[in-house]
Amino acid sequence: MALALIHIIFPKYFNWKTELQHLCLMNRQMMTVHTFFIALTVFLMGLLCATSANDLITTNLGRNISLGLGVFWTIRLFIQLFVYSTKLWRGKTMETTVHILFTGFWMYLSTVFILIYIN
Repeated sequence: MALALIHIIFPKYFNWKTELQHLCLMNRQMMTVHTFFIALTVFLMGLLCATSANDLITTNLGRNISLGLGVFWTIRLFIQLFVYSTKLWRGKTMETTVHILFTGFWMYLSTVFILIYIN
């Protein structure tokens, strides 16, 4: 859920007011709306885990949901490793630290949810 809340700072941190100014209105609003819904989805995933962990582990539906979450986070890990350019973080202390931390986090989430499904 904390990951979702981090999205609140994105517009200011990434200077979207200036950076997105050259985009058409539709693209600017899509960035804002999609960011909101990504944050909402991640928040709801966290809320589901916090309130229904036992169900996710012990029921068939919960295990299937866990598989879906595992696939989601594995795809996110793939994007972290193979889609984002290394130019965004390599040689930059803070960005490299964030890249390593989130790579580890995506690996953890992928593994946990897939193991829940398998077991």
